[in-house]
Amino acid sequence: MSDEDGPYTNLGETTAEGTTIAEASLDIVTDLVPGDSLADRLRRKAVHATGDPEFQYLLRFGDDPVRRGAEAVEDGKPIVTDVTMPRHGITDRGHDCEKRTALGEGDELAAEEGITRTRAGVLALDERDIYDGAIAVVGNAPTAALTLAECIESGARPAVVVATPVGFVKAAESRRRLREAGTSQDVPTITNVGRRGGSGLAAALTNELIHVANEATTERTDG
Repeated sequence: MSDEDGPYTNLGETTAEGTTIAEASLDIVTDLVPGDSLADRLRRKAVHATGDPEFQYLLRFGDDPVRRGAEAVEDGKPIVTDVTMPRHGITDRGHDCEKRTALGEGDELAAEEGITRTRAGVLALDERDIYDGAIAVVGNAPTAALTLAECIESGARPAVVVATPVGFVKAAESRRRLREAGTSQDVPTITNVGRRGGSGLAAALTNELIHVANEATTERTDG
């Protein structure tokens, strides 16, 4: 599972027709995003998920996140999303990771403190150490990303953070804060710059971590 592993990017196809379509799509995307590194695989996944070749230049990787995220998948660590949309987009196949969602976990705190439900949910899960060793995914809420950055700075240690919250208010700032927190606390991150992003992108990137983990397991079994 080195950074020099092959260029294949799994799109989740399960039928003959789906495979034909996926292969045609990947031929196009591979021409647009060449390279054999694990990071290139995620760049291709981002381009395919967004339909935008320029998105490959917007991703940012901190401290070997693809390898470390795939190892967390192999170990069956939980996948914790901010809201339900990315959770539903993350495949249930090929892993034994429990999927959890921060939204709804801290509703009483949100009402008491007048904070967003996603911020309260992240705080509630962090209070129970749910993020330690987990694959933390933020696809929608900048307040969840900002709160997760605070939790990391205070001691939470996710195995990897995939964060692509979208919007005009605090989205870019929240991803920057996560990158800074990850760098200072040795927590690997996969983020993007700019205003764009979203739950579909976060789910697609997380799915590629799962595919990388599956391939590593298969290689060891076949070897």
